[in-house]
Amino acid sequence: MLSRDGFLTAGDTITDLRDYIAASGLKPGERLPAERALTAELGVTRNTLRKALDALEREGTIWRHVGKGTFVAATADDLDRMTQSPAELGKQLTPFRMMRARLAIEPAIAREAAINASGDVIARLKATIQRMRAATSWKLYETEDDVFHREVAEASDNLLLLSVFDQLNMVRRAVAWGAVMRQSSKPPADHGSFAEHEEIVQSIINRDPAGAHEAMRKHLRSVAERLFGEI
Repeated sequence: MLSRDGFLTAGDTITDLRDYIAASGLKPGERLPAERALTAELGVTRNTLRKALDALEREGTIWRHVGKGTFVAATADDLDRMTQSPAELGKQLTPFRMMRARLAIEPAIAREAAINASGDVIARLKATIQRMRAATSWKLYETEDDVFHREVAEASDNLLLLSVFDQLNMVRRAVAWGAVMRQSSKPPADHGSFAEHEEIVQSIINRDPAGAHEAMRKHLRSVAERLFGEI
């Protein structure tokens, strides 16, 4: 319906604005064009556009940040995907994608560990390394490897980072890795991860954030290469 000045009313503009967002392919978190561009695109007055934007903000379709602009909000489906359980996420992730996620997150956690680690956590990391070297089976080694990586996260002294790590680790356990072929009943004395773990801990002891980040990145890349080749 047109108003007396020949422009669309707010009710029509709400519908057109929804259609515009859908047609433009804007994703949650992406910014809409400036109001001046939207008024020209939709053929409405600035006042009518603002009423439509107010309505869409109330219903949760958009959100606005003063000085930064108007952004597309997450839909219910988007939020459902964000709140899936680790088991559900694990079913949707390939082992390759899981390793890419670890490469993005765990080196940054190791960097924080080098800044904040307490003497108690460092002592526990050293003890865990010794247990890994003494493991009499791959299963025992992998249990201690889990402990080691969580202790690095604990060493960050940041509850949010620890929570992120725990979520990541739960998803990792849910990913279908398939059968991993082993050439021995336990890790050999020259198993590459032994030295890599020790390098991570030494960087944390040395309070070397860049070194810890690089050591963790190198370790995870080494694991990924053994599983997948280049990553």
